[in-house]
Amino acid sequence: MEPEVSNRNRAAVLAHVLEASPTTRAAAATATGLSPATVSRMVDALMSEGLLRETDEVASGRRGRRATLLEAVADRSVVVGVDLGASSARFIVADLLGQPLHHRTCPTPTDRGPAELAAWLAEEVVATAGDLADRLAAVAIGLPGAVRRHDRRVFSAPNLPQVEQPVFLDVLEERLGPGLDLDNDSNYALLGEQRFGAARSAPTAVMLTVGAGLGAGVALDGRLLRGRNGLVGEFGHLPVGPLGSPLEHLVTGPGIMRRAAELGVDIASPAALFSPDADGQLLAMRRHVEQALLVVLTAAVVSYEPDTIVLGGRIARSLAPHLDGLGEDLRRTVPSAPPVVPAQLGDLSGALGAVVAALHRVYLGLGVGEQDLVRVPRPRDLGLAESDLADAG
Repeated sequence: MEPEVSNRNRAAVLAHVLEASPTTRAAAATATGLSPATVSRMVDALMSEGLLRETDEVASGRRGRRATLLEAVADRSVVVGVDLGASSARFIVADLLGQPLHHRTCPTPTDRGPAELAAWLAEEVVATAGDLADRLAAVAIGLPGAVRRHDRRVFSAPNLPQVEQPVFLDVLEERLGPGLDLDNDSNYALLGEQRFGAARSAPTAVMLTVGAGLGAGVALDGRLLRGRNGLVGEFGHLPVGPLGSPLEHLVTGPGIMRRAAELGVDIASPAALFSPDADGQLLAMRRHVEQALLVVLTAAVVSYEPDTIVLGGRIARSLAPHLDGLGEDLRRTVPSAPPVVPAQLGDLSGALGAVVAALHRVYLGLGVGEQDLVRVPRPRDLGLAESDLADAG
């Protein structure tokens, strides 16, 4: 068999087992369209590499015959996904199938310079991996800024400007290796929600993360749309506020607090705007926020025609009781608008998306084809409890 054909067959079988584990050789043959003999050869080769193993037997449905189950060796490698925010950094260790093994949250030491912050971050990655650090195969880190793909320069990160300095990446790569994956935290948040959360049935989706900043992730046919400079979907730059101020200033936590101070309104946090008993100036401020969000949602619909729009972040959680009304306003503006739904993964959506990105690096290194990455790790419910999704240490 030609090496190129053999590699293609191997990749197809491996992708099927990663997606469907546990499975059978017969199921792999059906899913890949390969002959049973070819599948058996590929399975034997993958088992000899330590990537697959046989487990308990299961009845095949044919009288007198039994089929042996195959599964990926999930504990062969681990990955770490990180969501680095201006207030907190979240870390998740996961196995080769994307099952979280451990997660933790640490305050971000924002008083450190770029080199020191990167060194701290690398140390925390290794500490989170713990006894599994010797199996660490890849790390992905979501950053609060746009990431340019061709040279991995970071910009538009006002809440954590240290990450924009080239030395930040230099130290990270020195400590964690050149296989490190970096992206905007909103892109990873959408990737997490598409695999394990609110967008599992939505190949084309937009996620808006509204908190200290306004971020957006866009996926078309299951693939993140990034653009040359990482600015795809960054609607916060739209100059729709007074005197052309960015839309981001109207809907984010700092923007709301600044506007409240300008109006002489004393509020403890932006959540006060969304209280059921908000009235007077608070109610007027909330309507301005909702109108600004309607602009963002409309722009997302007419730009990408998504199957679903997911809202995440602290401001979005405060807005949750008002989502139905916001969705109705959106459909009055664009009748074909999709549902607007809250994120399901809470504070872990970005870190879980980073896990998926890290796994994609590992899968590519194992020979899985680029076209199969939209299927692995398979979309599923992780069964995480509310306490897991909360911002806990």
